[in-house]
Order: sequence, then structure tokens, then C-alpha cells
Amino acid sequence: MTDPIADYLTRLRNAIKATHRIVEMPASNIKKEITKVLHDKGYIQNYKFDENGPQGIIKIALKYNPSTKQNAIVNLSRVSKPGLRKYVKHEDLPRVINGLGIAILSTSKGVMTDKEARTEGVGGEVLCYVY
Repeated sequence: MTDPIADYLTRLRNAIKATHRIVEMPASNIKKEITKVLHDKGYIQNYKFDENGPQGIIKIALKYNPSTKQNAIVNLSRVSKPGLRKYVKHEDLPRVINGLGIAILSTSKGVMTDKEARTEGVGGEVLCYVY
């Protein structure tokens, strides 16, 4: 697999389209950090890291509106790809849907959202957009 983050986002997208409650995927440190950001911002209901096996597994409980059955995540899109990395300075940080969505960045201070990176004053690699 050449792009594990794209695989992570695709598994989430497919689970949302199939209206699954829980999705499982192989774990890595960057995937764990992205999962923590999604949980902190309210896009997923809960998560669990299982350390069984050589790699471990991430179990994510997706969040749905009880009345309309619509998921909290409308769109997940990968920005920086292995063939074309996308780096930004702290003054050029993107705004997703004029601040309604989040951009997840990998910075020197860890994985964070665009708003947190603005307050910290750091730039980095734009991993994905979520709204």
C-alpha cells in the first residue's frame, strides 16, 4: 500500500455510504492522531485502539443523526498525496467551507486542525479536508 492515509479515508467513506456503525482498519501512529482529531471535533462518536497482532487495529464508531440517519461527516478529501505533497506556511493555512469544516495538518508540533495551527503559528503538510 503506497498511501495509508488515503486508504484510511476511503474506508471511512465506504463505511459512511454503507451506513455501518463501526469500521475497523489497520493502525499506524498518523492514523491514530487523525482519529483523535476527528473525535475531538465531533465527527466520530468514539474510537478504540486494539494492540493485537503486529500492527494493531483502530475501531471507529461513526456518528449519525438519530432522526435523519445522516452522518456527521459529509465529505472527506485527501489533499497531500505521495506524488504531490502540499505544504503551507502558517499565514497561508486553508479555510474549509469558510471555517465550517476542518483541514487536518501534520506539523512539527503534531497532527492538528487548521485553527489550532493558526493559534500555534505553525504550518505543515495539509493531509485532508473534513466537513
